[in-house]
Amino acid sequence: MSPIREARPEDRTRLRAIQTAALDHPWPDLLTVAVDGPPELLVYDDDRPDGYALVVPDHPVAYLAELAVDPPVQGQGIGTLLLSTLLERLRDRGFETVRLTARADDERVRSFYERFGFTLESHLPDHYDDGDGVLLCRQL
Repeated sequence: MSPIREARPEDRTRLRAIQTAALDHPWPDLLTVAVDGPPELLVYDDDRPDGYALVVPDHPVAYLAELAVDPPVQGQGIGTLLLSTLLERLRDRGFETVRLTARADDERVRSFYERFGFTLESHLPDHYDDGDGVLLCRQL
């Protein structure tokens, strides 16, 4: 059985803790709303929630707003499984494109998404308070 499931209301506190610990620019209000959907929120739960993927669907495009894994368990394949599962579900539901933004200078994050076939669509000058962003895109 897959450890990936839809978010539940009782996940809110744990997901908020992951969001705060893992992301430089979290969207707390979006996470709160996403638990009840839409947006859509997938959770990695192999004993307790250790990561999540939050996507805003706008058919035929989906925007991956947040992918977060609790820092103590990063590097164990949780983000890979979350993103793989998300892309498969979106493709099965007829989505054509997935987009996301990332910090332009975050090579680790950009490399992670590039392994999944995301490519640079555009540069976003001053997208973040303290720097530039990039828009990455992947066709499904």
